[in-house]
Amino acid sequence: MDFSRLRNIISRYCVGEENWVDSRTVYIGHKEPPPGAEAYIPQRYPDNRIVSSKYTFWNFIPKNLFEQFRRIANFYFLVIFLVQLIIDTPTSPVTSGLPLFFVITVTAIKQGYEDWLRHKADCSINECPVDVVQRGKAARTQSHKLRVGDIVVVREDETFPCDLILLSSSRQDGTCYVTTTSLDGESSHKTYYAIPDTMAFRTDQEVDSLHATIECEQPQPDLYKFVGRINIYKENEEPVARPLGAENLLLRGATLKNTQHIYAVAIYTGMETKMALNYQSKSQKRSAVEKSMNAFLIVYLCILISKAVINTVLKYAWQWSPDRDEPWYNHRTENERQRHVVIRAFTDFLAFTVLFNYIIPVSMYVTVEMQKFLGSYFITWDEEMFDEELGEGAQVNTSDLNEELGQVEYVFTDKTGTLTENNMEFIECCVDGNVYIPHAICNGQILSAASSIDMIDSSPGGYRREHEDLFFRALCLCHTVQVKEEETVDGIKKGIHQGRPTSFYISSSPDEVALVEGMKRLGYTYLRLKDNYMEILNKDDEIERFELLHVLNFDSVRRRMSVIVRASSGEYLLFCKGADSAIFPVVVSGKVEQVKARVEQNAVEGLRTLCVAYKKLSESEYQDACRHLTDAKLALQDREQRLAEAYEVIEREFVLLGATAVEDRLQEKAADTIESLHKAGIKVWVLTGDKMETAAATCYASKLFRRTTQILELTKKRTEEQSLHDVLFELNRTVLRQRSISGLTVDCLDFGLIIDGATLSAVLKPNQDVAGHGNYREIFLEICRNCSAVLCCRMAPLQKAQIVKLIKASKEHPITLAVGDGANDVSMILEAHVGIGIMGKEGRQAARNSDYAIPKFKHLKKMLLVHGHYYYIRIAELVQYFFYKNVCFIFPQFLYQFFCGFSQQPLYDTAYLTLYNISFTSLPILLYSLVEKHVTMETLKREPSLYRDIAKNSLLCWPVFLYWTCLGVFDAVVFFFGAYFLFDNTTFTSNGQMFGNWTFGTLVFTVLVFTVTLKLALDTHYWTWINHFVIWGSLLFYVIFSLLWGGIIWPFLNYQRMYYVFMQMLSSGPAWLSIILLITVSLLPDVIKKVLCRAVCPTATERTQQDRDKLARDDVAELSSCRSYKGASIDSSQLQLGTVETLSLRASNPLPQKLLVHLAEGGRADLRSLSPCMLRLSGAGIAYYAPGPETSV
Repeated sequence: MDFSRLRNIISRYCVGEENWVDSRTVYIGHKEPPPGAEAYIPQRYPDNRIVSSKYTFWNFIPKNLFEQFRRIANFYFLVIFLVQLIIDTPTSPVTSGLPLFFVITVTAIKQGYEDWLRHKADCSINECPVDVVQRGKAARTQSHKLRVGDIVVVREDETFPCDLILLSSSRQDGTCYVTTTSLDGESSHKTYYAIPDTMAFRTDQEVDSLHATIECEQPQPDLYKFVGRINIYKENEEPVARPLGAENLLLRGATLKNTQHIYAVAIYTGMETKMALNYQSKSQKRSAVEKSMNAFLIVYLCILISKAVINTVLKYAWQWSPDRDEPWYNHRTENERQRHVVIRAFTDFLAFTVLFNYIIPVSMYVTVEMQKFLGSYFITWDEEMFDEELGEGAQVNTSDLNEELGQVEYVFTDKTGTLTENNMEFIECCVDGNVYIPHAICNGQILSAASSIDMIDSSPGGYRREHEDLFFRALCLCHTVQVKEEETVDGIKKGIHQGRPTSFYISSSPDEVALVEGMKRLGYTYLRLKDNYMEILNKDDEIERFELLHVLNFDSVRRRMSVIVRASSGEYLLFCKGADSAIFPVVVSGKVEQVKARVEQNAVEGLRTLCVAYKKLSESEYQDACRHLTDAKLALQDREQRLAEAYEVIEREFVLLGATAVEDRLQEKAADTIESLHKAGIKVWVLTGDKMETAAATCYASKLFRRTTQILELTKKRTEEQSLHDVLFELNRTVLRQRSISGLTVDCLDFGLIIDGATLSAVLKPNQDVAGHGNYREIFLEICRNCSAVLCCRMAPLQKAQIVKLIKASKEHPITLAVGDGANDVSMILEAHVGIGIMGKEGRQAARNSDYAIPKFKHLKKMLLVHGHYYYIRIAELVQYFFYKNVCFIFPQFLYQFFCGFSQQPLYDTAYLTLYNISFTSLPILLYSLVEKHVTMETLKREPSLYRDIAKNSLLCWPVFLYWTCLGVFDAVVFFFGAYFLFDNTTFTSNGQMFGNWTFGTLVFTVLVFTVTLKLALDTHYWTWINHFVIWGSLLFYVIFSLLWGGIIWPFLNYQRMYYVFMQMLSSGPAWLSIILLITVSLLPDVIKKVLCRAVCPTATERTQQDRDKLARDDVAELSSCRSYKGASIDSSQLQLGTVETLSLRASNPLPQKLLVHLAEGGRADLRSLSPCMLRLSGAGIAYYAPGPETSV
């Protein structure tokens, strides 16, 4: 049974929509249709209230508590707290209740504050003033009071309050200009159209007299899709039906520009607007660190249960003899004697579980959340990742994946706008094999030094001249470019040249602007679109007018667009432009081979190519095309499919005119970024929709492929010559043979793979027809594993996501990262473990749907190699340290049970149990996880290979986890037995008293707090004043708290077992000696282990640290000897060789070896230790200056 369908039916009935349909009818101005037209069915729609908040005043507490206790850790501690309340446990319920209350309260305050901010934002939006036409007049109301069917007046620079259908505009042609920056990030002006039947209604009274209904689809989140039709009723006339599409729909959040005012009808309101539907939360991604934490938690939970079981069994074994079961000082009550032994055993098991439950660190989760939330600001604050051109820096959309940036193994990147600038420049065009380059134009003539390049001639042959004119006209007419005379930005008019307004072009596609501007440089200027007529200025300075009849919009499936126009002669022309793979199959004549050869040559040079074709339509062919398009546009069901079928019928039997070539330059430092990622052990794949030759040229330019790289092709062309099975196995044998050879020799051949979309579909398809040939996916993956780089060309958006999913699901389960800048990259960004959006020129869909957003591709280097490295190092230490310090904390409690008859007697005081994780040891590790830098930023950028040290979750693997756990057990044994044997049968106080059990526990706890804090201090490489303040301040706080807790009689305590205990312990000299000795013995194994590892098998990071320390020591020694010379004092530290160049040298940035040799030879001195100083280089001479006496070198 289809339960989803049943659920939908139930939900529809529950909201009162019993007559559910896939479309809705909107009555404009709430007017009923005329009698006999159609039945009037009033429908209920939500108001225009936007609600982004999660809670209300009444449901905040229960809903927030429910959400928090859905987390396993919080629920676990709630159960422990309830057990302490129900049964007689050895520890107070406060010990579990207070930490749990602290965590729940802090989280609730944070979430409540965030929701309060959302409430404020909602109120400011819902109370915005809006003008609504009522009874022939515009009345002011609030936004949340709008209803579907209201006629709204929107003025220039105002934001649309809901989704609207444009009825009329203050512009004569019924158009309006809109920016959708808040929706998709596109700052360009888009043109929207009113239908001709309503564009004449331009006053309040006229609009109010409009009698019409709109039938449209139910709300759905696609910003670029809308299907509807408007039925206009006129007196004594048949109703008129007109199609409505996305070009008529004004979306909530968009802004009206360069238009005085418009009239529009509300179609979707409130939470049904496309903007609200697009702000639904994305699926939650979990990092590898979080998965490791959960695995470690399960291990510790098993340890906890084992401890409780062992102690319960040993307790009853200990109490087997009657004198131990019921000693003289602890007689049982009658109820206790009659209780069944199983119930008593279970109660004891729960009591031991409560006693040892602190091995599970409740505060770790809140600390990790705080570390992620606060740590994410370091990316936002990074000035090196701020782009001056955009005026924006990096953005963090989710802080849950910070550490995942340090674990990336595969990077999947788009090409256009990501590796390249998406800033198109027209290079050349080819008409019937003749090439035109608009580099130099003189009186409309192209001047070129190349003899093989033909030039536009004033009197070429008739056939050639006709095709030239058609080609240039096609590019001037087949586009969606807008012409603007001027633009006002911050009160300054742009587009004014020598006192005259000059036009400039605006489009959502940079390619179209480049082509139209290229035609302008070739002598054909697109002027404007006015009253549905497109005007162009030809090279003879004559204005030509073409009536725009139909636009067959571009889509990623057809990969082409077309326009149908009527010339002044009455001739119907269909112009089409698109990718070569989309144009050549529908071409029946023209110089195909010459154009194809030029297209392939341009593609090899890395240029983006488009082909142009046309055909003339007879009157009957035009009428057939109109009929197909009108029927498809008026359809409310399957409109897109029917339009695609209509386009397929119309776009055929073309005459090829030529092709264009535009250049998309490589982004700044894109090649350096890819090279650094390769050195870091990260495999980079380029996924693009471009043709293979263009994409391959970009890959060579960006150093994805090197000249020594052997390219393996898995393309449609090759699989047509050989079967897919043979090609795959041949490539697999090639890479496996080379891998076996490289294992014996030093030289290793570098492989690069190129695959296209058609072949990928065949690879991913289940091979049902190929028996015994195995799985193509596995063979393909084996080939990819042995390639340093992969290029996937001719990829559809869904195929990009399939590639990412394929690699994610491989047996190694690598961490993947996808980076792109356009809407076609959203699917792979959402599929990858980490999604990064580029704030490019293709809108902000990618940035909005990503986990992180960066201005340029070059910022990916620092994002991964620096920030990702730091985040992973910090949180790995945080997680391991939390488990370590809790083992140190609770294992002495376990050992203590063997010396107290398994009586569940706690070793530590209640205050110490409660505050250990909250106050005494929490701040140092939180600060460490925010500011620790084991190596400098410059070193991480200079040495990308250091990224390999932390790959594969190496710091949270099971051997490392086992080492930390064993270290915690060892330290706990030292704490407990060290204190036990040192104080056995010994008096310490001046009056002969022996230490009691609370003094013993306090001594163990003191050694514990100091040891775990000093362990963190030993692990700290980057010291600042705040580190010193927090670490030593935490120890001081513990001492002061213990003095106050045991030195004052607190009136709110029924009994005070810790009174004067801490002071008594500190008054003993042996206690001081024991504390120092036990701390030293506890820390010694970890110190020895680090020294041995650094000496025997250091990692790349440890070698870098050693080099840095050695360089720093050499600097100090050399500077000390240099300052022993006498001379005039100078304030700067410089090595001056003239004024040509200045190099700043630091310990982390030593001089290049070549420069050092040159300087050493010229100055007759060893200058390797001058890295902290400043060098000025010229041929004049060499001088060295340091603070203090002047010295010539």
